[in-house]
Amino acid sequence: MRPVIPYVTAALLFGLGVYGVLRRRNAVLVLMAVELMLNAVNLILVTADTTARAVLPHSGQVFALFVIVLAAAEIGVGLAIVLQLYRLRATVAVDDVPLTEPARPADAREPAAAGRDREAGR
Repeated sequence: MRPVIPYVTAALLFGLGVYGVLRRRNAVLVLMAVELMLNAVNLILVTADTTARAVLPHSGQVFALFVIVLAAAEIGVGLAIVLQLYRLRATVAVDDVPLTEPARPADAREPAAAGRDREAGR
């Protein structure tokens, strides 16, 4: 088997995934692009396992299984975050996601602290 074809295919898949992560604004499409990159890595692992006779047999296939398990967990957590984001903001656009909390004014305190101040007569 010529390993050039799977390596080139994996490179194209990975490049397409990177383009999807960098250019997409929809969070679900970004997760799909990440999955595309992980599948490209799996293709490289399996191809390297079949072409290079390693000391450990089938080690590339075992690593590919680990990547599949991690990808499934990543999709589960990622979709849960996206669904919660949609419930809170009614959009899944990545540009609209605040990365930090907005600064609160100095006079806005916790409700419990305000209640203690009223009880103390302040």
